[in-house]
Amino acid sequence: MEKAKTLFDVIGPVMIGPSSSHTAGAVRIGYLAGKIFGEKPDKVTFRLYNSFAKTGKGHGTDKGLLGGVLGYDVDNENIKTAYEEADKLAIVYSFEYRDDYTRHPNSVDIILENKHIGKMEIGGISVGAGEVAITKINGYKFNINGDYDTLILIYKDKPGMIYRVTALLQGQNINIASMHCDRKAKGKQASMGICVDGSISDYIINELSKIEEVYLIRNIEVLKK
Repeated sequence: MEKAKTLFDVIGPVMIGPSSSHTAGAVRIGYLAGKIFGEKPDKVTFRLYNSFAKTGKGHGTDKGLLGGVLGYDVDNENIKTAYEEADKLAIVYSFEYRDDYTRHPNSVDIILENKHIGKMEIGGISVGAGEVAITKINGYKFNINGDYDTLILIYKDKPGMIYRVTALLQGQNINIASMHCDRKAKGKQASMGICVDGSISDYIINELSKIEEVYLIRNIEVLKK
């Protein structure tokens, strides 16, 4: 079923920048990528595709993406000086521009790195009116749009994992709005993205961290509209 349109979808967000898709959308993709990475990166590479690559600079897509990774929301004035702000934090950043018409017109891959986490590659798209989706994390398929609090897990694929996670949520009276699972091969690494009604407590995160062979746990809170 198509999502019902709201006034926000028509007029777009309150934002810094000229374009809801190329500026506000870029900020939100960067913001979600930063939250998924979970720490300050030492280095960030942005790979922009198609329309993002061709017209992004004129619309401030580059500053929007970088500002989002720094944790700025769409109406933050510091987006205008995102390069300078990143320099102050000693974050090395670069931009690559590519054509790939198998990709969404407003598409970007963000590669974040630091010594603790290593390297993480996050793909996102901007679909218009400031609406976005994170479509992949380290090669796993996701659909994270910031409309719900979202639990992200990467773990070793084994029997009972999905049950353990969903049972924990049910035990805390948390309703699952949607869920997406992916894996590279049986018994190898797998991923889980669960959008929930309400919020995910520290208790849930602590309990999940006790499960063996869970490599990544992130709680991504709903985006401000």
